[in-house]
Amino acid sequence: MPRDNRSPKPDAPVYEGAERLQKVLAAAGVGSRRACEDLIFRRRVTVNGRVAQLGDKVDPATAVIHVDGERLQADNRLVYVAMNKPRGVVTTMADEKGRNELAEFIGNRVEQRVYHVGRLDADSEGLLLLTNDGTLTHKLMHPSYQVLKTYLAEVAGPIPRNLGKRLLAGVELEDGPVKVDSFKVVDTLGRTAQVELSLHEGRKHIVRRLLAEVGHPVSRLVRTSIGPIKLGDLRTGRIRRLTNAEVAALFKAVGD
Repeated sequence: MPRDNRSPKPDAPVYEGAERLQKVLAAAGVGSRRACEDLIFRRRVTVNGRVAQLGDKVDPATAVIHVDGERLQADNRLVYVAMNKPRGVVTTMADEKGRNELAEFIGNRVEQRVYHVGRLDADSEGLLLLTNDGTLTHKLMHPSYQVLKTYLAEVAGPIPRNLGKRLLAGVELEDGPVKVDSFKVVDTLGRTAQVELSLHEGRKHIVRRLLAEVGHPVSRLVRTSIGPIKLGDLRTGRIRRLTNAEVAALFKAVGD
């Protein structure tokens, strides 16, 4: 009988350090192992673009897993943290000038070494994401992925009616044009106003420079969201771990 030299069908590749898929899903908080087995049986789980099957093994450190189309981060070495950065704190883990830094607030509450996703200048406050996921960090910061960031700004008033249209159309700055994705006046009080604007730009001091250019310098600036992640009621100086759903939403925001 002739020898069959055909390669075996690559239905379920097994990697070094691989574990049963239902165990990996359960460890990531999807549900009990029995519930995870049911998800696999119902073809609601994919691994590296392939519909998973019962009995599959995966390496949680490298596998790209989706459940009902949403990316699941199964590698427990990766951490995702939200922080409400106070005013006066520089966005660095170690400041050579001795200023207040992020490490003072994180302390030993996060065992892994994490890095900030983008920056907030020392005079600005609000939502800051920290993670050791370098790939996701790059995508969140790169303008081509169009991840919106929303800010609440206290500015000099009064606000003219056409300001929103002007910002939506675009304003020329010294390093190129910039336009917002949304703008609204939240409140007015005497000669000051509170406005909310969203944009996917990431240039240095972009919100302050933009509003100063149109005649409304910023006296206070708070970032309230990055993509699907909201600041919410997180108190100043506090941090919290992102939920599995929030991490999945971040992956979805960058097309993963």
